[in-house]
Amino acid sequence: MAVSPHARAFLAALSLSTSTLALAQEAPPAEDGAASDGDIVVTAQRREQSLLDVPLAVTALGGDSLAERGITNSAQLGDAVPNLQINSPYGDTQPNFSLRGIGVANEYNSNQASPVGVYLDDVYLAPRTSHGMGLFDLDRIEVLRGPQGTLFGRNTTGGAINFITKKPDLAGTNGYAQIGYANFDTFTAQGAAEATLAEDVAGLRLAVNYAKGDGQIKNVFPGGRDAASVDTLQGRASLRVKPTETLDVVLRAYAGRDRGTQAAVHGLGAFRTGLDFFETNENRIGENRTDAWGFSANIALELSDTLSLTSITSFDGGKQNLQQAADGAPLDILDINWRSKYRQFSQELRANYEGDGINFVGGLFYGWDRNITDNSFNLPLPPAGGFFQHYRQVRKSYAVFGQADIDLTEKLVLTLGTRYTKDKSRYDDAFAYLFVGGVDDPQTPIATTVPCPGVAGTCAYDPAARFALADTNNALTGRIALSYTFDDGPLVYASYNRGYRAGAVNGGGYTSSSGIGYIEPERVNAYEIGIKGRTADRLLTYAASAFYYDYSNQQLQDTRAGPVSFLVNAPSSEVYGLEVETTLRPTDGLRVNASLGWLHSKYKELTLQGADLSGNELPFAPKLTAQLGFEWDVVEVAGGTITFAPSMAYSSRQYFSPFNDIDAPGTPQVNSELQQGANAKVNASLGWSNDALTIRAFANNIFERKTYGYGLDLRGAGFPYNFLVPSAPRTYGVSLRYSF
Repeated sequence: MAVSPHARAFLAALSLSTSTLALAQEAPPAEDGAASDGDIVVTAQRREQSLLDVPLAVTALGGDSLAERGITNSAQLGDAVPNLQINSPYGDTQPNFSLRGIGVANEYNSNQASPVGVYLDDVYLAPRTSHGMGLFDLDRIEVLRGPQGTLFGRNTTGGAINFITKKPDLAGTNGYAQIGYANFDTFTAQGAAEATLAEDVAGLRLAVNYAKGDGQIKNVFPGGRDAASVDTLQGRASLRVKPTETLDVVLRAYAGRDRGTQAAVHGLGAFRTGLDFFETNENRIGENRTDAWGFSANIALELSDTLSLTSITSFDGGKQNLQQAADGAPLDILDINWRSKYRQFSQELRANYEGDGINFVGGLFYGWDRNITDNSFNLPLPPAGGFFQHYRQVRKSYAVFGQADIDLTEKLVLTLGTRYTKDKSRYDDAFAYLFVGGVDDPQTPIATTVPCPGVAGTCAYDPAARFALADTNNALTGRIALSYTFDDGPLVYASYNRGYRAGAVNGGGYTSSSGIGYIEPERVNAYEIGIKGRTADRLLTYAASAFYYDYSNQQLQDTRAGPVSFLVNAPSSEVYGLEVETTLRPTDGLRVNASLGWLHSKYKELTLQGADLSGNELPFAPKLTAQLGFEWDVVEVAGGTITFAPSMAYSSRQYFSPFNDIDAPGTPQVNSELQQGANAKVNASLGWSNDALTIRAFANNIFERKTYGYGLDLRGAGFPYNFLVPSAPRTYGVSLRYSF
């Protein structure tokens, strides 16, 4: 593999800084003593443990660590976690998470489940639109790499990301208020306030997050709006009631909305002439309008010193209205309105047992989610017109699971876990039609296309025509692991995990019902070995893992001329690689963090559009990712500390399409456009803080690297261009935070 000069320089810097390193901040001890001496406490195995005691590849990021690295949205997490890529055709909206090469690949429809399960306070979030959340008032984020087929079992072939919010402490009053200003006339404000209603019995915490700013990509079209603006408002309320020592109830409600303009598009090449990379020439910059809300109740009951029960109930909803001009030109070539409404309900009952020589977690899970979609596709048809699409998708998931950690000896632990899942899905009330009418005109239907098995326009319009399908999948997944802890030394482990993602239906079929059908579930057999620990003087904390995946039936989009969209399975793939994370504290006041991820991914068998793609890399799977940063308390001034915190994130080349550089025979494809070359981005912050006040200046993408975050083949569908989305330019600003 050829390595660019800036990549070699970065790797050299990495090797000089204790090889590679973890990004988690050390947290205070847990109330129940789950960890002590400043250990990082996580719940990756659905019970509180020190991060160093968990035989899994886990990255934990504290709220303060996120702020110091300028990470304010879930779409930015890729800068902090090895082998994590986050991409989207819609900017920060509906992010596609890819862990160790496993993600939704080139799938862009909202009805598909993410193979990286996303959780908010242990509540599974089914709609991918709700994954693009602002990060505020968080206790921590836990990123679990590898299939989580037992305790986080729903659709987690790639891994799981759990966003854990702060809850009331039931003691005293505290909170913070923060305001900020950045370039692009961006104003931000957030804060939280917590009040103890009754000492050790009841407490309430309220948090809010607001951001509004101009578009980051200039639109040169006269009178046109700039792309990628910010307009977000979110709020959260948490009520905690602990009437007895054995009963702990946390009620959480949240709501949020986003009204930013769409992501910029580099499309039709004739209209890119003379433009800067961070400019576009588009007559219809639309809005990414999203809304999300939800409620959850977490009830924990201790039945004895060894047995406890937990119930997690949630109900969530939201909608999206994404107005996307997908041509990047002052012409009406491809204008899309993606509209969907969501509802979901979930219930989990869990028992935790901790006895002599055994820890057991087991329970039942039920999840229900519904997606009602109404999309419009305006195309350059003679006369002006396009396609309208409507469908309803309802999914139900039932599971029973259990995992036991058995002490074979004082130092040797055997883990056995299994999960049985039944997934039911129904796609119904589906119809689509061909219409005439411009983008701003009423739609006049002229032909039914769904249901219609033939070429678009060959079936007479029937307003009563409907199409429906149903599917059921069953899966047995689980985990087997052995871990050994040396005296005053590291934990080593070896594991086998089986992951599963339910079969899916093509949400992109609107020109013909022949392309709509359920495909097979994804499955992953994952083998992993790892080590984690720290030196006796706590100078160095480290974690490393190596893994091999046997991956079958990845779900991919196959777009053909027409345009006709098919959802297909990639029969067989393999992925293997390694990761290293370390934290170095050479002196008081200096904390060095770094990580390294190396990845090999390959389709062992895949044919799309008549092209043999066997041997190609999986999309969004760069061979090398690395992060390096430090936090240096430079000097004490005026009763506070000045801290300098620079960081660098490197990624080697990544492809956006399974085709890589190959073009399908007989098509005008130029798939070599659908990639991003190796690049490194540098962020930094400089702040002064004391016990109550923090003043921070920051800059992200300091050297303004010009990179693409997403690309999609449109030439194969008959359009004279491909779809490419540029990432953010340089941003910089200041913030003031007061804590009480």
